[in-house]
Amino acid sequence: MAYDKKQATEEFGRWSESYDRCVLQWLLFGPSHRALIRRIDAVAGDRPISILDVGCGTGVFAGRIREAIPQARVFGVDLVSEMLTQGAHRWRALAENVHPVQGDSEHLPFAAGSFDFVTCANSFHHYPDQERAVAEMHRVLKPGGRLLLIDGYRDAPWGWFIYDVCVTYREGNVHHASARRFREILDRAGFQAVAQKVHRGAAPFILNEAIAAEPAPLYPAPHFNLRTPANAEKHAEV
Repeated sequence: MAYDKKQATEEFGRWSESYDRCVLQWLLFGPSHRALIRRIDAVAGDRPISILDVGCGTGVFAGRIREAIPQARVFGVDLVSEMLTQGAHRWRALAENVHPVQGDSEHLPFAAGSFDFVTCANSFHHYPDQERAVAEMHRVLKPGGRLLLIDGYRDAPWGWFIYDVCVTYREGNVHHASARRFREILDRAGFQAVAQKVHRGAAPFILNEAIAAEPAPLYPAPHFNLRTPANAEKHAEV
């Protein structure tokens, strides 16, 4: 059976209460967040930047960005309201510079050309329409803006066992893209200068980095009413 948004919403709704304490925070999420922050810092330097974190969850990564890169203005978007609610204490502490929005990766609720960086860490395998999600990431980036997309690396035997066997057994028919598949998706969305770096270890992951260029997206900007968590609606415009 195909994995869909209803399954993802139910799964992450259940996971939300223990998400910040789960073993993946140090095994996978921490290392991948540090890899993203190193790349953002290396590219951005000291200039003010805007970042959209797709699949932001409870805001752990958003908080780490603000601590490491204080000149960043961060927006987070997540499909699952329970995940945003569980991060309420973090959103309040970071309210001046970090703005959570409930929304769909396939219909990002932001104007075209809004961000210097789009990040997506360890949630991409849950997206039913991965091509559309990447096209939306391209749409909301400024020309020359940078996408940094991390997911589990499944092209070697250990990664295949973890992600294609263990994770799919536990989470359902999710899809970890191969390095080749990532390149195909990024190329079709209009990205240039695609680079990939594999981080090996107990939970290997791949960092895909690409630059947005004209012409922009395969899909038009969405027009719909967005539900946002409490006090977040005013932040839906960048």
